[in-house]
Amino acid sequence: MGRSQLEKQKTHERIVETASKRLREAGLDGIGVADLMKEAGLTVGGFYKHFASRDDLVAEAIQSAFDSWGRKLEAEGVNPAEMTAADVADRYVSVHHRDNPGDGCPFAALTSDISRSGEKARAIATDGLKRNFASLANKAAGADEGSRRRKAIMAFAMMAGGVGLARVSSDGELSDEILATVRDFVADIDK
Repeated sequence: MGRSQLEKQKTHERIVETASKRLREAGLDGIGVADLMKEAGLTVGGFYKHFASRDDLVAEAIQSAFDSWGRKLEAEGVNPAEMTAADVADRYVSVHHRDNPGDGCPFAALTSDISRSGEKARAIATDGLKRNFASLANKAAGADEGSRRRKAIMAFAMMAGGVGLARVSSDGELSDEILATVRDFVADIDK
């Protein structure tokens, strides 16, 4: 790859990473292309050198957000397959995750936005759901695959919803109680 192509790729990645963080913080309609490009240190005119449309950027940013969990664990030397349900719950249903939506799960930050977005973003989210359900099902106890999958779906819905509800609450004690309750419930799906 030539120098200019490498620079273009790095610029593209910087735009996607900026968008991924900011969209989780402000919502899919909370920030425009001009603001994203400015934050990435670029002009709005350069946007179409990298993306055919805003929907394409949103889809890539959402994919990047889903991939960030794995990148973060890998950087810490953690193998997700070796994590217990309690390990997952401790990381996901946490004060850090609640207080830092830009670095967290797009489901906890953007579920309703993604449900109203384009087909590309919804397909990426659907793949994310399937991967999360499969991963949690592998950690769940149950007599058969169906019961483990049901536990996984309930646990993931509780985690994403719990973090979202904890963010909504203006009462700090209630917010912490929501996190603790969900974390304790999910930690027990392997029993």
